[in-house]
Amino acid sequence: MDIKQAIIENKTFLGIELGSTRIKAVLIGENYAPIAAGSHDWENRLEDGIWTYHLDDVWAGLQNCFRNLALDVETRYGLTLSSVGAIGISAMMHGYLVFDKNGEQLVPFRTWRNTTTEKAAALLTEKFKFNIPQRWSIAHLYQAVLNGEPHVKNIDYITTLAGYVHWKLTGRRTLGIGDASGMFPVDNGNYNSLMLKQFDELAAQYNYDRKIAGILPAVLNAGEDAGTLTEQGAKLLDSSGCLRNGIPFCPPEGDAGTGMAATNSVAERTGNVSAGTSIFAMIVMEKELSKVYPEIDIVTTPAGKPVAMVHCNNCTSDIDAWIKLFRELLDISGAKMDKAALYDALYYKIPEADKDCGGLFSCNYYSGETITGIEEGRPLFARLPDSNFTLANFMRTLLFSSMGTLKYGIDILTEKEKVRIDSLLGHGGLFKTKGVGQRFMAAVFNAPVSVMESAGEGGAWGIALLAAFMLQKGVTLEKFLAEKVFAGKTGAQIEPDPKDVESFGKFMKCYTAGLKIERAAVENMKRGDYEP
Repeated sequence: MDIKQAIIENKTFLGIELGSTRIKAVLIGENYAPIAAGSHDWENRLEDGIWTYHLDDVWAGLQNCFRNLALDVETRYGLTLSSVGAIGISAMMHGYLVFDKNGEQLVPFRTWRNTTTEKAAALLTEKFKFNIPQRWSIAHLYQAVLNGEPHVKNIDYITTLAGYVHWKLTGRRTLGIGDASGMFPVDNGNYNSLMLKQFDELAAQYNYDRKIAGILPAVLNAGEDAGTLTEQGAKLLDSSGCLRNGIPFCPPEGDAGTGMAATNSVAERTGNVSAGTSIFAMIVMEKELSKVYPEIDIVTTPAGKPVAMVHCNNCTSDIDAWIKLFRELLDISGAKMDKAALYDALYYKIPEADKDCGGLFSCNYYSGETITGIEEGRPLFARLPDSNFTLANFMRTLLFSSMGTLKYGIDILTEKEKVRIDSLLGHGGLFKTKGVGQRFMAAVFNAPVSVMESAGEGGAWGIALLAAFMLQKGVTLEKFLAEKVFAGKTGAQIEPDPKDVESFGKFMKCYTAGLKIERAAVENMKRGDYEP
């Protein structure tokens, strides 16, 4: 069947992901390859010390993204996009979105990027004997309880960004298990019942008497029915009014789960690393870890298998800021170079750098990092007077800095816990310049890293695959991906170069020492100190 006929007969699947800097929609056909796409750029806001997105921006962005997708379909195939076989919604995991019984938002969205829940996360980790990171939804809720915030008594529903969008499009308060496992610990396909009880006991001490189980989304596994597009939902998504209601939805998932689907990393001893605004590595485990590590989160695949996750809040934002500066210089000089070409030109200088990065130091923290115990971000660059300050060393230092915090958690898994990884796939913006980010990520893991041609499609493609999987019968997610989507596709693999491993090791010594400068900057450079 050709693509036009597949679109006419609704034998296509739509995935939409709300990422940190871009909302993207990908339409796939019967062979699961992308056939059309649309996107919308957006940015988080720092308001009153909180990283947030306005919900009006969510819907304006979704509508523009869908409009661009529909335009792509019309341009390529001469068709109006009025329906698809199934839809999936994905978004940034974690954070704090709470609503009252009338569906009204109670406080601004507190995203995964905030590190304001240290006390709550520590108390919950101690009580549960299970690591609760600061960005998890339950940590945000408990911190609000500890703070005595008046809105908590009115909470009727707490969810993630993907869960919120899905709710508004379908009317269903539900969540895929991968995303749910970043809200509250899960066990045997649902929230951990003992920990639900323990949380209620803790919260009751602060006069919070609402049972947590009653305000969390229902948990669904990949492949289960998660509702259909309502008439109101169709209008929310497609402002033109062409999209028909009644389209089935798969469970909404977080960007971690869709990243696993997009890289065929849902079976034991497989893993993937996603590198964009944030960076995280996920390894599907054969057995439980021997102890609780604050650097390691335990979440799940979209099918509910346990996953060890190392999540860092900061990755490419600092690189992007420096390249924006270089772009400004090119603009005033009259030089013409598009954004992608500029990134490639600068990234391809990195292999020319000295092994020790010339003695340069960079910290890429735009926000705090719990792994290194730093509460706020202060992006900074430092060098000794006799350092070798070249463009190649500068760019390698920026790239290594984007991976530095990840290395702390990876060493725990591979060295302390002896976790074995058969395959590791990379995806996200860091891997767009072929052979550079991939090469040095292999040095971080000291293991081979593969990147597929589809890596740039990321989570939007991943959630489209999960939408397609929902209509499969009698097959597991692992078999669906391995035998139907990725059969014969292994991607381009790069083995770690011992010289790169040595180079990254030298950088890490400088990076670890330089974090003292970062801590001093956080302590001594407060917002408002330098305002006129």
